[in-house]
Amino acid sequence: MADTTATMENSPKIEKDEGVRRRDFLDVAALSAAGIGGLAVVYPLISQMAPSKDVLAASTTEVDVSAIEVGQAIKAVFRKQPLFVRRLTPAEIAAAQAVPAGSLRDPQTLEERTKEGHLDMLVTMGVCTHLGCVPLGAAEGENKGEFGGYFCPCHGSHYDTAARIRKGPAPSNLEVPDYEFTSDTVIQVG
Repeated sequence: MADTTATMENSPKIEKDEGVRRRDFLDVAALSAAGIGGLAVVYPLISQMAPSKDVLAASTTEVDVSAIEVGQAIKAVFRKQPLFVRRLTPAEIAAAQAVPAGSLRDPQTLEERTKEGHLDMLVTMGVCTHLGCVPLGAAEGENKGEFGGYFCPCHGSHYDTAARIRKGPAPSNLEVPDYEFTSDTVIQVG
């Protein structure tokens, strides 16, 4: 009898230990299945928010500035908006540096608006900061306004040679986008 009592006492213990192990396995399996199912639902939702390849391609623009003569400007397109790239003459640089930044509505020096070592190369968005018109002055023969830079024909904003607002309703200077020189003759905007 002593033998049967000992086996009965050990029997529930064995079942209890095995039950805990099975339950742990089931918990882990259920959590794993729920995690995989959650990822299967969330991944498409998050991946559809990523920009498409055509949008990524338009996020940067390369401009070859080697053909721009001193005193000349070109128009390019960046993110479906006009981009002005101008090679300033020594006289235009001197005129921009002669204006005290403190006297301007949106105080910035020419040095703050250009890259170090490339003081003669001014890169700005070609969108007036008043109501979004495209200023004149980038093409040859266009009205450059009273200060020799750009003139917005919509409401009469005048920008100087550093594309800083000098007269008219525009609240700020023409925007200088993020750009860098990838070589001496090529800039990458964006």
